[in-house]
Amino acid sequence: MRAQRRFLWAVAIFAMILIAGAITWRLASDRLLRWASTPTSAFADRPPPPPADYAEAAAWVARPDMPDDPARFVPEGYRIAPRPAAATFYVPPTAFFGRDRWNAPLDDAPTAERLALFTRMQASVFNGVSAIWAPRYRQATLGAFFRPGPDADAALELAYGDVARAFEAFLAAQPAGRPLILAGHSQGSLHLLRLVAERVAGTPVAERVVAVYAVGWPVTEADLAGLGMGACATREQAGCLLSWQSFAADADLAAILAEFADARRFSGAPVGEAAMLCRNPLTGDAEAAGPEANLGALADDGLRPRLAGARCGPRGLLLVDPPPRDFGRFVLPNGNFHAYDYSLFWANIRADAEARLGAFAGRVAEAAGAAGRTGRKG
Repeated sequence: MRAQRRFLWAVAIFAMILIAGAITWRLASDRLLRWASTPTSAFADRPPPPPADYAEAAAWVARPDMPDDPARFVPEGYRIAPRPAAATFYVPPTAFFGRDRWNAPLDDAPTAERLALFTRMQASVFNGVSAIWAPRYRQATLGAFFRPGPDADAALELAYGDVARAFEAFLAAQPAGRPLILAGHSQGSLHLLRLVAERVAGTPVAERVVAVYAVGWPVTEADLAGLGMGACATREQAGCLLSWQSFAADADLAAILAEFADARRFSGAPVGEAAMLCRNPLTGDAEAAGPEANLGALADDGLRPRLAGARCGPRGLLLVDPPPRDFGRFVLPNGNFHAYDYSLFWANIRADAEARLGAFAGRVAEAAGAAGRTGRKG
């Protein structure tokens, strides 16, 4: 009997510890994450890791000539394009969580493992129509987004420089006129947006862009002017931009929007109270859709059709409804599906890219026909 009472006391104490931990996480998760991920030294205290040579395959997570390319993953029932008509430049999200430095070494094994996982989960949506290039880059550590300031700015500047050099290598490897899809997620989208503004807008490259998927990072109406392109209005449109950020429909949206007010746009200005661009990946526009429209969410056990619907909510948040429970280990507190911005809508995004490439091809054919008619009249 005494042993039994000791066991029951042990169970009760363990339960109380779990409850206390859950309450602490709920009340202070942002502070805990900030403490656990922010570097302990200044950016200038140690030299940056060596840069990548983007002429070498080792500098890429995904490239068409790599035999172990994670971007070639397809679930059952799908296949990669045998002769891809387009090329995708995909910038991966933050995969480096180190506290000993501000930028990821390119040879960091845990970072490489996470990069491969994210590329498999996200960039694979484009392999039905395109060859995929995804660079390794000296990305800023996660803590750079929890402690803004000169150190974080320097880390992000270094990371962007790598992405810009990788993009130039990507362009040099493409045949003239080949259609381009530009995609990213989270930190990757932050760098991609700046890249579009500085290296694409107003250049001949812009005429080759099928679509920009700037997912998991806030984009405002003011940003679109600097990017030289508008938001996608329909799925049958090319040369436009899509963005969304996924949260459970029953999350504390006021708390989420308060956090976004301090988030930085690619220009460096805060989001503040501005509305953020939201395009529903289930429909390719701003319309709501129920679970029946979901062609397949990518989970550990394969595709799950009709898992969840989605609609654009307050100030541009994408609300997942009903929010799936136990979808994956990367779901963040308060219904934050950030890590699954692509996976929740995998099959629909794949169909979206195919439709936009078709629209792009139609536009090119129409322009060629018009040019031919003008030539004959001359």
